[in-house]
Amino acid sequence: MSRIAAIRPFGQTIWLDNLSRGLIKAGTLQKLFDEDKIAGVTSNPAIFYKSISSDPLYIEPLNELKKDASLTAEQRYEALVVPDVQAACDLTMAMYKDSQGQDGYVSLEVSPTLANDAQGTIDNAKRLWATINRPNAMIKVPATDAGVVAFEELIASGINVNITLMFNLKHVDNVLTAYIRGLEARAAAGLPVDGVRAVASVFLSRVDSLIDPQLEAIGSAEALALRGKVAKSFVKVAYQHYKQLFHGSRFAALKALGAHPQRLLWASTGTKNKAYSDVMYVEDLIGPETVNTVPDATLDLFRDHGNAANTLDTNIDDAVATMAAVRKLGINYNLAGEQLQTDGLKQFEEAFAKLLDLTK
Repeated sequence: MSRIAAIRPFGQTIWLDNLSRGLIKAGTLQKLFDEDKIAGVTSNPAIFYKSISSDPLYIEPLNELKKDASLTAEQRYEALVVPDVQAACDLTMAMYKDSQGQDGYVSLEVSPTLANDAQGTIDNAKRLWATINRPNAMIKVPATDAGVVAFEELIASGINVNITLMFNLKHVDNVLTAYIRGLEARAAAGLPVDGVRAVASVFLSRVDSLIDPQLEAIGSAEALALRGKVAKSFVKVAYQHYKQLFHGSRFAALKALGAHPQRLLWASTGTKNKAYSDVMYVEDLIGPETVNTVPDATLDLFRDHGNAANTLDTNIDDAVATMAAVRKLGINYNLAGEQLQTDGLKQFEEAFAKLLDLTK
């Protein structure tokens, strides 16, 4: 068993944070499924920009699309990537069916330009869902205020959603309760709730990249001791919120109808600071009913020297104490989360703009 596959018995699913035509055509994606038990795929505008700009398999199809002057740049982009999402969904369909809908998802993001437009996000997500036309697709929506409104409506409509760019407990609690409200609306309309799935993507390394310099600026021994610990501590606290919500009375009626919890997903899991373990955002956060979407480079590192163990439910008191210590030092974590979400949206918007430049 590979070191990556060894994570699976602890209840966590590993997804690949990458997608390209080359990965599919060369059999690389299938090899990851077979050997490492990778069970899903995520994408974003930055990933597709890298894929389309560097993978030669896109050159001829893109040139053909550019011959049709009636197409917009965004339509050409979707014409390139939707078949890749469909092909990846087809590759994962067997695991989707074998796991009764637990595994085998492939995510495609709505246009980042719609981040603050609830109705635009709903319309875009519904169109992409219908176009992909696969039950194991997930539509990615940002966890902005407008995105949460759209997310609730999409869940009520029976669309699988990966809601992303979550950085603080406000984001987590808003998203998880919106999921429940969406399912409750669906149940009230007499519609089945057992086939709807969603994940909530919590970002990690970007948190430490923002908070660590603030701790260094404070410079006390207490502050310096917290470096590299804040993101992981936040995730452990968020996971306790998840368990209380989905294994308590609030979700009980929906669970009786066959509804599934909205799993937390760890994103941005490549270590950016070379002073830290290069697999810490995987190794230290393994636990039941969660997903970790991991970039290729970090998968290679974990395959080489990562250790699988149930670590997510350990040292919870320390995690709570770390978050309290951050607050005591005057760092507003909720405000930092809002900044990180804004910065993340800007990065995706910039990547999307570069994508559309490629397809003009």
